[in-house]
Amino acid sequence: MTVSPGGDQADGSWAAGDRDQEQLSFSALLEDSVEDLYENAPCGYISTLMDGRIAKVNGTLLKWLGYRREELVGHKQFSDLLTIGGRLYHETHYSPLLRMQGEVSGIALELKAADGSRLPVLVTSTVKQDIDGEPLLIRTTLLDARDRRTYERELLRARQEAERDRERLQRLAATLQRTLLPPILQPVPGLDVSAHYHFASSDEVGGDFYDLFPPAAGRWAFFMGDVRGKGADAAVVTSLARYTLRAAAVSHPVPAMVLASLNTALSQASQEDEPRFCTVIFGLLTPQGEDGGFHVVMAGGGHPPAVLLRADGSADYVPTPGGQLVGVVPDAEFTTATVDLGPGDTLLLYTDGLTEARTPRTCERYGDEALLDFARTLAPVSAPGAVNALTELLDSFGEGLDDDTALLAMGVPSVSPRPG
Repeated sequence: MTVSPGGDQADGSWAAGDRDQEQLSFSALLEDSVEDLYENAPCGYISTLMDGRIAKVNGTLLKWLGYRREELVGHKQFSDLLTIGGRLYHETHYSPLLRMQGEVSGIALELKAADGSRLPVLVTSTVKQDIDGEPLLIRTTLLDARDRRTYERELLRARQEAERDRERLQRLAATLQRTLLPPILQPVPGLDVSAHYHFASSDEVGGDFYDLFPPAAGRWAFFMGDVRGKGADAAVVTSLARYTLRAAAVSHPVPAMVLASLNTALSQASQEDEPRFCTVIFGLLTPQGEDGGFHVVMAGGGHPPAVLLRADGSADYVPTPGGQLVGVVPDAEFTTATVDLGPGDTLLLYTDGLTEARTPRTCERYGDEALLDFARTLAPVSAPGAVNALTELLDSFGEGLDDDTALLAMGVPSVSPRPG
């Protein structure tokens, strides 16, 4: 490195020059007169006698309002500078509060300028007292609130626009959700059917879905599913799952094959960064002749097991152990369970929003065991009775129910004894 002769001395001269300039600036600041600071302050100052008459006013406030000093001092009261509404508030609230407390701060008022225009201000007043504690005059500071008022208006406008956008989003979400659920459940001869859907959010489309339909004469199909995630992506998967299941049910009379078709469709639609999968239970109902009742074959793909509530008052799960999630792996395997529904029996399907809800007292998950205990207190029960009872249970969770929940119950009506 090359150092020029006298380099250190030059650096020292520059530093000394900076210090001298700083000292000059500081000295100039100290030379500001108190009167100049008062007159040209970035806020308005006004002093009034206790009866409100203006005794002193600074140049900033005079400039804001367009008055000459002699027009105000000794001739007008502070309330004369206010709008009608501001004057009323000053006389009924501001002035009495100031007399009681000796200070009032941050009050929004509007001043009336000489040309009739209005100036929004934030007002702070203090009462000056003599050595005996007697009030002498009122000192008031006024801050220009025009920028703040503009900001508040823009904020209000933005909030109103956001509320309108949210209402549009809610309508869109509700409309889309209705397209993913059957508008009504088709009546099945010899079977009572009831369903309920709880929306956890009015802003997002949920991923729970169900349906009941006749894929062929003399046979009825049903399914209950839950898609991963929420929102638009979940709606896409829900729509794909629902229509694939309906189409596959027409072609395949075996529930496990129907789930296999859905698994293939979801696997092909998945991408590395966007997996598409769901849990599903799919079943077929076949009437059992003149005695009434239905033969039910169900296949499970990672979905919570159905609950069978018997006419004899018992209740238990209908497990489909080992059934894999639908859409995760190309060669997923699904397990099958078979039950017979007789008079007075009800089959209940649900999504995990029910069992994963938190109870109000303990904030713990409701759980599978609690659901089974609850079902045993209901049995025997009709399909509408089961859904009504479970809907009340969902309502009892309050904020602990933070996920969408679907219920679907199918029951064979009880046989009334014939008169002897």
